[in-house]
Amino acid sequence: MIKGKNILITGVCGTIGARLTKELLNNKEYNIKSLIGLDHNENEIFFIDQKYSKDPRCDFFVTNVRDRDELVSRMCGVDVVFHLAAIKHVVHSERSPEQAIYTNIHGVQNIIYAAKKNNVKIVVFSSSDKAVNPTNVMGTSKLMGERLITSANSHKEQSGTIFISTRFGNVLGSNGSVVPIFYNQISNEMKLTLTDENMTRFIMSESDAVNLLISSSLQGRGGEVFVTKMPVIRIKDLAIAMIEELAPKFNKNPESIEIIEIGAKPGEKLYEELMSTEEVRRSVELEQFYSVLPAFRDAYDNISYNYKNIKNAIVSDPYISSEQPLLTVKEIKAFLNKNGLI
Repeated sequence: MIKGKNILITGVCGTIGARLTKELLNNKEYNIKSLIGLDHNENEIFFIDQKYSKDPRCDFFVTNVRDRDELVSRMCGVDVVFHLAAIKHVVHSERSPEQAIYTNIHGVQNIIYAAKKNNVKIVVFSSSDKAVNPTNVMGTSKLMGERLITSANSHKEQSGTIFISTRFGNVLGSNGSVVPIFYNQISNEMKLTLTDENMTRFIMSESDAVNLLISSSLQGRGGEVFVTKMPVIRIKDLAIAMIEELAPKFNKNPESIEIIEIGAKPGEKLYEELMSTEEVRRSVELEQFYSVLPAFRDAYDNISYNYKNIKNAIVSDPYISSEQPLLTVKEIKAFLNKNGLI
């Protein structure tokens, strides 16, 4: 689904979009034919366009996923779409819920419409663990996006497009993640602010996220949600690991940096879920991922989910971060260093 194909990425200037672009253009294993990158951030589009200006395979455009006609035009001749554009910040989504709806819900429907109009082969939508039993606008909008993507497989018409979703955990080091915040606080010998010391999170690296996207495009049958298997950390342990690793580099005494609790934000869970208890009943375990199959199978085309690498056809673990083994502080340090995060 990748070699010799024309690829389109929305949200190309985001952390994952930029990393996926780099991987597809520089890794000879994929040998793509062309890449179109879309983003509404004019300045960042300028910079990424300059970065790859000598590569004839790629073009970058200022485009908003709210513009259906523009998406139809840009998808002409495209084989694979990675839809990463979204309003991702919980607080901003709460303050401006209508904006989250326009981008995270209407934007997804526009992608579906444009993909069908252009007979795109496969669309991969990036969702979030916050879509599981959502407690905020952002999570709710992402869940709705997943449902739209799954539903698109029941109305393929003549396009034959395969639509699938992927669920991300917290991509450490990405825009808006806690790692840059802790880094700044440590470098300036400030107090580290924790929402709650018992808060747990699924984590993944940028390369993990890219692998999930590409692997999903290779294995997707249509309508399923892929969930990668991820390690779990306690946020306080992440803070301790970063203090111990970074403080000496800034000539600071690790013991001089205090950790304080400021309380969880409204709509923020103490733990994250990657599958609900209802979804577990219709999931299968693969080597690297879980695949959550559509709930209303009779409403869709007769899709066979005969994956070659099924490890377990029955899943019993709902995959909740508070119930998973935690990485130790030492293991967190290894993860941070391996992925160049500190």
